[in-house]
Amino acid sequence: MAIMTRMSDIIIPIIIFFVVGYGMVSGVKTYETFLKGAKDGLKVVIDIMPTLIGLMVAVGVLRASGFFEFLGVWLAPVTEAVGLPSQILPLLIVKLFSSSAATGLVLDIFKTNGPDSYAGMVTSILMSCTETVFYTMSVYFLAAKVTKTRYTLTGALLATLAGTVASVALARWML
Repeated sequence: MAIMTRMSDIIIPIIIFFVVGYGMVSGVKTYETFLKGAKDGLKVVIDIMPTLIGLMVAVGVLRASGFFEFLGVWLAPVTEAVGLPSQILPLLIVKLFSSSAATGLVLDIFKTNGPDSYAGMVTSILMSCTETVFYTMSVYFLAAKVTKTRYTLTGALLATLAGTVASVALARWML
């Protein structure tokens, strides 16, 4: 493990020096290009800020209202039948919108059930197998000015379903 830590301490500066050196050899004004990229990045952040605030507020309202807990209790018979603990259902929904809000739910699940419990194992695997679909689509499509998303949402939701199934299967196999 110590070797990996040392390697990561060395690799990042090497990559930075390589990029700067390659830019200098190629005749690119590296610093000016960096500043232009930073300005463009800041413009993108400002453009997507209203979308991000809207997503965060919506998730916060649903969480504070108790809607997610109600949904988890209401759908518990279905989710428990397929091996998905009912307390993970709110996590699945929130994860579609916000990873940071989902992390708060993960901590709640860990406090309630423990990280080594079946629910904790499913939660841990689920967080790494799924993506913040709506957040990612809104940020990247807005930044790239994409108006026709075609099959992106369908594909992303199917990938989330596959990640959820894989999480349940792996957690069962590990216990």
